[in-house]
Amino acid sequence: MRRAFLIFCLINILIVAFLVHACFTLLALLIEDGAKDAIHRAEIPAPNSPSIDNRPQLIPKIIHQTYINDSIPEKWREAQQSCIELHEDYEYKLWTDVGARDFIATEYPWFLDTYDNYKHNIQRADAIRYFVLVHFGGTYIDLDDGCNRRLDPLLSYPAWVHRTVPTGISNDAMGAVPQHPFFLRVIEALSAYDKNWQLPYITIMYSTGPLFLSVIWKEYLASGLNVGDGIGGGRVRVLSQGDYNQHAWSFFTENEGSSWHGKDARLIFWMGGHWKLLTAGGFMIASIVGLCLWWAYGRMLLFGARRGQSWTAGRRLPMLWRRETRKDYELVDRDISD
Repeated sequence: MRRAFLIFCLINILIVAFLVHACFTLLALLIEDGAKDAIHRAEIPAPNSPSIDNRPQLIPKIIHQTYINDSIPEKWREAQQSCIELHEDYEYKLWTDVGARDFIATEYPWFLDTYDNYKHNIQRADAIRYFVLVHFGGTYIDLDDGCNRRLDPLLSYPAWVHRTVPTGISNDAMGAVPQHPFFLRVIEALSAYDKNWQLPYITIMYSTGPLFLSVIWKEYLASGLNVGDGIGGGRVRVLSQGDYNQHAWSFFTENEGSSWHGKDARLIFWMGGHWKLLTAGGFMIASIVGLCLWWAYGRMLLFGARRGQSWTAGRRLPMLWRRETRKDYELVDRDISD
């Protein structure tokens, strides 16, 4: 019985180890806060500070945004105009569906099949932002993010992203120099992550969205390439949520967005708000399943032992019969000889 218990425990340990290995990057994201690469508040000059002009400019003065066509919905026009008006000396590029596809077909034809076969339009909108940052460099901003101040201080880093909750980084505002190794890694990983996870929200988030970007970022941190702040540097700096959009001096304002979120997204948001309860429930269910497996395993062993006893008894009966028969024959033979 002790040997059977050890085998059972070993099998379960191997299963858990496999699951942990498969989900290691996702689990590691839960404790990754990006503190080593954080853009500290003391690094950021105040709006209109003369010291801004003394900082090096690495990222080109280009703002990228995406939409279906040139007709921007009324609810986002104010946010869009705030970025344009604050950055009159920046080049502004609005990538429509037609323009984005033409760009991919011309510059990155190896990705065109994946791009065309995305099930959701938002996946194409996610993908194009990575490619234009690799190709042109600059700053990408979602249409539902307005600009609260000029972006000049953020141009001093080879690349930057911003923290999001509950973990990881977001892809709604980010900047980089052309051909930055992190975003090169991102576009090279897109095809491999193009999988259908049945729920649209999870499919989008993990194939092209913030969760996908966060996983690639976590892998990039472990690659040894996340070094160097100057020209040719590969480091990705992280803007805090507060400096992103929570204060008067923050760079962005947040407006109505997330038009692609559906019922599955609301379910996942609810799960995120009740993660402690779900974690406790998960452990309870896992314990019950483990006990059921142990009970089933014990029953199998008992059934096997009973079958073994019956088989052994069946094999022995003929031997006893032959032995008794031989003895009777010998007695009969002796009687005859006498």
